[in-house]
Amino acid sequence: MNTKEPEHTLMTWHAGEIAMQNSIGVAERMAEVGKRVIRDHLIDQHRQFFPLLPFVVLGAVDPAGNAWATLRGGRPGFMWAASAHRLSIRIPRDPGDPADAGMEDGDGLGLLGIDLFTRRRNRLNGPVSRNDDEGFDLVVEQSYGNCPKYIQMREFSFTRDPAKPSAEPSIPQEAADDRVRALIQSADTLFVASYVARQSGHRQVDVSHRGGKPGFVRIGPDGVITIPDFAGNLFFNTLGNFLVNPKGGLAFPDWETGDLLQLTGDVEVILDSPEIKDFQGAERFWRFKPHQILYRPNALPLRWAASPEGRSPNSLLTGSWAEVERRQKAATLATR
Repeated sequence: MNTKEPEHTLMTWHAGEIAMQNSIGVAERMAEVGKRVIRDHLIDQHRQFFPLLPFVVLGAVDPAGNAWATLRGGRPGFMWAASAHRLSIRIPRDPGDPADAGMEDGDGLGLLGIDLFTRRRNRLNGPVSRNDDEGFDLVVEQSYGNCPKYIQMREFSFTRDPAKPSAEPSIPQEAADDRVRALIQSADTLFVASYVARQSGHRQVDVSHRGGKPGFVRIGPDGVITIPDFAGNLFFNTLGNFLVNPKGGLAFPDWETGDLLQLTGDVEVILDSPEIKDFQGAERFWRFKPHQILYRPNALPLRWAASPEGRSPNSLLTGSWAEVERRQKAATLATR
């Protein structure tokens, strides 16, 4: 695929996103869609949305160029937009969070506001404007809404003051242990950070949500994580970033304990694989090879309870790796 940035003025979509859109024949249509929905400011609806949230998802890049996704909690009202061009976020520095090193003044940052009960979500990215260690502003470069697909409904409660970090030490791992593997294999939600360097020279960082049935993420014996890509909004922000710069960060929250698993590593986008046809709902895969793994007990000051009948209708139409294995075994038996 051609993933070279066009030489003319900065476009709504960069070359990687356009290449992904071209792979399914929608680039021309998405060029028009992008002009309508990708904004350089927060609309009133989004300005009213962010102050309602008890947590935020952030995507950052540390000084070594590693992408990290993270979740940070705060009492509703810890985010607000005094103007359409800045979102203020009052969260103190957290040295235990590897993403925190990528939140210095001038750093590019990706942000996702997501309400797990209403399934609303809005994304934005831009540079950090920081004057102290108690928070920062995010200057809006791109702002847009996302559809509610694959979001599992959950209700939250706080277990401690969100301004206080966890007292439990983080646990770095060279390879995934049994606890890490169990969290990944049972997950119905993850968050993914990615980034590219645009033609203008600045770094554009993105953070996104992925959801499915428990078991939709596979971790192999070698530690490589494989994730299906389901039908979405055709923006291809994350996969487009990976085509240009195959570095990513994953975050898996344990909703019941408040533990947070964070990984950073390299990514490969898989557009064609025999397994795709066996995974219900999958249109492609991406594989993540972790280089750093950090398990952070009690990192989150919130706990979430699954809402009755809150399973995403879209997730119910998708498969799991256990189902893929059963289909492959059945096909093998049928040919004997």
